[in-house]
Amino acid sequence: MINDRLYQALQIRYVKLHFKIMFLDDEILPVNKVSALRGGMGEMLLRANCIRDRQCSVCDFEEECVVRRTMYSKFKQKPDYVKEGGESIGYVLECENYHTHFAKGDLLEFQLLLFGSTIVYLNLFLQAFYALGLQGIGAGNAKFQVLSVTNTKKKELLSGGSIYMQNYIVQHVGDYVCYRLEQFRRKKAEGRMIFKTPLTLKYRGEFLQEFEMNALTESVKRRISMMQCYEGIQTDFLDEIPARVPKILCQEHRFVKVKRYSSRQGDFMFLKGIEGSIQTDGFSEELLCILLAGELIHIGKNTSFGFGRYQVR
Repeated sequence: MINDRLYQALQIRYVKLHFKIMFLDDEILPVNKVSALRGGMGEMLLRANCIRDRQCSVCDFEEECVVRRTMYSKFKQKPDYVKEGGESIGYVLECENYHTHFAKGDLLEFQLLLFGSTIVYLNLFLQAFYALGLQGIGAGNAKFQVLSVTNTKKKELLSGGSIYMQNYIVQHVGDYVCYRLEQFRRKKAEGRMIFKTPLTLKYRGEFLQEFEMNALTESVKRRISMMQCYEGIQTDFLDEIPARVPKILCQEHRFVKVKRYSSRQGDFMFLKGIEGSIQTDGFSEELLCILLAGELIHIGKNTSFGFGRYQVR
C-alpha cells in the first residue's frame, strides 16, 4: 500500500480520454501527430472563442478567456521557478502512432489528459476536435471524423453525437500509483525506465545529452510539485524522498528532433530531446511511487506536445 502521506500528496485530479478518429480521404501526416493535434486544437479554440482578434497582451477579457484557461491554465499557487507565460500544465496529449500514410477509412487513436480545473472544460475540448476534423490537420488538411471518446475503463463519453457525462470519471494520481504498484507486486520489478517520447530536460544549466538519474528524479519531483501548486495542495513530503538515488547500470539513448509549425511565431521550429532506456540497480518503494506518478503526468519541457512520457518496468 502506498504511504498515506505520499497518497495525500498525490491527490492531483485527472481525467484520461481516449479518442478514436477516422480519416475521410487518403492522407500523409507528419511522424509526430501530437504537434499537429495540439496546434489544431488551439486554433479551433481561438476561432470559436476569441473576441479580441488574438491580441492577448491588450485584451480586457484576459481573466475570463476560456482559451487561456484551457491552453494556459493558471496555478492556484504559482511556483517562483515558473516564468510568466509558461503556464501550460492543465493538459497533456499523447499519440504514439508514427505512421505517415493513411488511407480513407483508416483509424488513428490518441489520448488527452486533463488535470485539475481544466477538467471542467471537457465540452470545449470535444468541440475543438470536432471542428478540427472538419478543418483537417497537417500540411494537407487531413479531414477526419471523431468516432468515439472513451474513459480509461473503455466506457463511452461520446458516441453518435451524444455525450454520456456519467462516464466522465475524475480520478487521482495517487490511485493510478496504487494501481501500478499492484501490477509490480505481481511481477518482478526490473528497475528499468523506457522513454516513449523525447525528453527535453535542463539540468545544472545544460540540456541532457544522455540520461542522468539525479536529473530524472529531481524532474519528477518538480513536475509533481507543479501539479500540486496547480491544484493548491500544500505539502513538503516530496522534499524527504528519495534518500538514495539508484545507479544507472547501462543506457541506450538517441537524439531526436521534432519539426512543428508555430502559428504564434509564423514559422517552423524544432523541438529537441532524447529517447531510449536506462537500466538501474533498483528503486526504493517511495522513489518507485513518484516515478510511477511521473508516467502519468510526463516530465521535462514540452509536455503539452506529448514529450517526457516514460514507462517504469
